[in-house]
Amino acid sequence: MNTTHRPIRSFVLRQGRVSNAQQRAHETLLPRFGIPYAPHSIDLDAIFGRHAPKVLEIGFGMGETTVEIAALHPEIDYLGIEVHTPGVGSLLKAIGERGLANVRIVQHDAVEVLCHMITPNTFDAVHVFFPDPWPKKRHHKRRLLQPPLVALLVERMKSSAYLHVATDWQEYAEYILAVLRDNLQLVNTARDYAPRPDYRPQTKFETRGLKLGHGVWDVIFKRT
Repeated sequence: MNTTHRPIRSFVLRQGRVSNAQQRAHETLLPRFGIPYAPHSIDLDAIFGRHAPKVLEIGFGMGETTVEIAALHPEIDYLGIEVHTPGVGSLLKAIGERGLANVRIVQHDAVEVLCHMITPNTFDAVHVFFPDPWPKKRHHKRRLLQPPLVALLVERMKSSAYLHVATDWQEYAEYILAVLRDNLQLVNTARDYAPRPDYRPQTKFETRGLKLGHGVWDVIFKRT
């Protein structure tokens, strides 16, 4: 994977409104729970202060799912990567309110973080929940889960680690399924799509969509 030139990004930095509470959390808690981007590898055991299973979440949005999973599994360390300040502030606020010690955040482009900061065989799991589907065909090149990124994720995953992607766009689900099947180091845990596992809480937006008849597809593969 070309790590020096990546003109097409999977996100657009929008000037979303940052609430006062999110801004306060960002200013006061990011120094404690944030990991600054750096072009060199980091020691996550040293950062978390223990040796424990590590789970990566790319694009955690406003952090509702992240904080629920982390609260239910204090024995696991969670690294979240997100570029948008409102979401980072929201998750930091929730971490502070819940008194969680097992979440850290990098506010930076996930590809650069994976390429430069994370060593191979690091993660026991990777979560990518509801990534931007970029539904217009001309924007498909912006989709996060392209074959090169999947290959990079596989390198950063331990043997038997799982990669879990959830989406509410059927066409994107079909695309994700095909991309993951094409990676020879990944094996599907289901015939096609997996039932939502208990560890992934159902978000309020997902609940609303299901009531309206919208589908949600979970794709879970394991590294060989």
